[in-house]
Amino acid sequence: MKFKKSLSAIGITALLALSASLTGCSSEEAGTNAKKTEIVMSGWGGNPVEKKLLEEVLADFEASHPHIDVKFNVINDQYMDVLKTRLIGGTAADVFYLDAFEAPALFETGAVEPLNKYVTEEFDLDDFEKPMLDAFKQGDELYGVPKDYSTLALFYNKKLFKEAGIASPPETWDELQEAAKKLTTDDVYGLGVLPNIERMYYMAEAGGGEVIKGDKAAFADDRVVKELQPIIDMRLKDKSAAQPSEVGAGSNAGEMFGRGKAAMVMEGNWNIPYLEETFPDIDYGTAEIPTVNGKKGTMSFTVGYAMNAESEHKKESWELISYLTGKEGMKKWTSKGFALPTRQSVAAELGFDKDELRGPLVNGAEYATVWQDGPFLPIVMNNFNNQFLSAYLGERSLKDALKDAERQANKEIKVTE
Repeated sequence: MKFKKSLSAIGITALLALSASLTGCSSEEAGTNAKKTEIVMSGWGGNPVEKKLLEEVLADFEASHPHIDVKFNVINDQYMDVLKTRLIGGTAADVFYLDAFEAPALFETGAVEPLNKYVTEEFDLDDFEKPMLDAFKQGDELYGVPKDYSTLALFYNKKLFKEAGIASPPETWDELQEAAKKLTTDDVYGLGVLPNIERMYYMAEAGGGEVIKGDKAAFADDRVVKELQPIIDMRLKDKSAAQPSEVGAGSNAGEMFGRGKAAMVMEGNWNIPYLEETFPDIDYGTAEIPTVNGKKGTMSFTVGYAMNAESEHKKESWELISYLTGKEGMKKWTSKGFALPTRQSVAAELGFDKDELRGPLVNGAEYATVWQDGPFLPIVMNNFNNQFLSAYLGERSLKDALKDAERQANKEIKVTE
């Protein structure tokens, strides 16, 4: 009995020792081969240079955050429809691109994680261009961080300006109208126009009217009509403006400008690399958008990173967002000039604020109207654009067109409420 008891004790001791040894081994292996956290990020594709830049930024992030792997999921078609479907179905990415235009409606669903609790003083929110940062807020709560943006600037053909005897780009809308008349010839229009609200929103509200008021369309207001009437008059009366499709350029104002069919267009930062690649011989400059009623104005289009409220890896998701929108990540992402950095310090470091072509775009950031105005803007946009085009083509008066558009937009809004 004593023998058996002793053997049993030895056996138990040995087993405990073996177990401890195995446990120690396993812990050591776990320390060296700890499982990484995979973060999925959804976005749309870009051109090859942008794709390469993003891959480099994500590789840098993974190198400095060895506990995280990032999988970039590209949604090429119907981005928001696919994203919403995945959010509803519980299969959406941890982090995703979010256009400011779509942001308010998505915030209201509760699908986007509030970020205030993650933001530290070191992250320096004051460094961001305020209109772009505010586009991802509801009240005081931040729901996204803007990764890049573009405003609109006036692109003008220096050769055509010289031939017309115009020394410098127009600074007021009245000057622009007069310049457009002088620049118009048998095969060149003074101004290339995209007749849609996303390009004219700042102008529509320059006289004190509002495109949307209290979640209702309000753009049939006489003050809005008055500010937009010059666009109609330039085409129908002065014959000095046209849209790209009228010269066989589809819907691309950059192509219309590059082919010399328009002496001026109002385009964004994206037009600079487009012209460099497609029309490298054109001699052009950029200037801030001419003032309307003495007020500076332009549009701004911005995209941010947002976090899925249902993500199981929120800490790691914020690490990714804060790196991509931090100074280091943003500098690399915007270094080639395809997009403008939303951090003022990065724009200054890259020299974009002093750049001959990009300077006017950067200068417009502080007073820009962001392309965003509540959850019903998509409905307002569709109805406005459909009817405004009929007035632009001379089929009816602008006032009548906008009355019908406003009435229909508010019917559709009422259905969705």
